[in-house]
Amino acid sequence: MIDTDQDDAGLEALFAGARADPPRASDALLARVEDDARRLQPRGTPAWRGWWRLLGGLPGMGGLVTATCVGFWLGVAPPDGVPDVAGQFMDEAVSVDQTAPDLSAFGWDSEEG
Repeated sequence: MIDTDQDDAGLEALFAGARADPPRASDALLARVEDDARRLQPRGTPAWRGWWRLLGGLPGMGGLVTATCVGFWLGVAPPDGVPDVAGQFMDEAVSVDQTAPDLSAFGWDSEEG
């Protein structure tokens, strides 16, 4: 039969000895780790490069410019049946063709039974 109290006491003595003399990394190792960390840090780059990467680089900027141009185009010259919001802000007379189908989805809730 195994005496667990004696085994625990011996194991605890080993742990106490390890805690009393913890291992320490050499100064040469710490210097190499610090040099590697400095080497891998990003260099001082212009702020616009950070934004460029954040937006996805050239493909992301191309999509953003395209979406902006299409949104501006649809806002200034909307297709038939879509309300002319830009014309309303510039106090232009707004005429809506009543024969065109309503594509804006406004009023659908009031048409349901």
